[in-house]
Amino acid sequence: MKWLPDGWVPRLVAVDIDGTLTDEQKRLDLSAVAALRDLEAAGIPVVLCTGNTRAIAYGLWRFIGLSGPMVCENGGVVWFSDDDVVLRADAGEAREACEWLSSRIDGLDPAGITTNAWRESEWCLKTEEDVDAITTALKTSPWPHLQVVRTGFAIHVMDPCLSKGAGLEVVLERLGLQAEDLLVAGDAPNDLSMFALARWSVAVGGAFPQVQAAASVVSPHLHGSTFSPLVAEILAQ
Repeated sequence: MKWLPDGWVPRLVAVDIDGTLTDEQKRLDLSAVAALRDLEAAGIPVVLCTGNTRAIAYGLWRFIGLSGPMVCENGGVVWFSDDDVVLRADAGEAREACEWLSSRIDGLDPAGITTNAWRESEWCLKTEEDVDAITTALKTSPWPHLQVVRTGFAIHVMDPCLSKGAGLEVVLERLGLQAEDLLVAGDAPNDLSMFALARWSVAVGGAFPQVQAAASVVSPHLHGSTFSPLVAEILAQ
């Protein structure tokens, strides 16, 4: 298959982590790691663009050997390799809302997922919670403006200003690049804003149907196995 437009090579590549570099069990695809290292060696920085926390993403960034910034917590935290951090919201409001939700929805666990211990800009509930009940309850809460986004791994409760696309706009401005320079890859609804921003978008195999519909190209390969052939074509251009 053909992965890219004729004659175009990205100057920056942004990739989701969960469900994109990993499978449904969060196991990292080692062929994807090798491919991302090849991009870096060719002078094309890789941005981790994730709903996960800065602490988790930084470990992966360090062990892969990346140089690009990180967009974490769905654009709530943007980190640069000089340790400059742009915090675009505060987790306190979303955490309070989830505590309130637990008093309205029987059985809802306001503590949510383990990585909330490090969250700086949003709060995440477990993916098995009733997302429709959460969305409905928030409409009549003190926080009706908060948005609720369900991925394959969590339910994100966050300020509506947050999105991966908005976080990537901060990155592009800092690096002096344009959306025309950007290729993105993802699998879940929280990736749609970066798909809308970028010149070219790749939905990995196993992506949500709405993500496949929005992508420039859909990979026939599941999750991280997308990256070896994709990167091979980038480097051959």
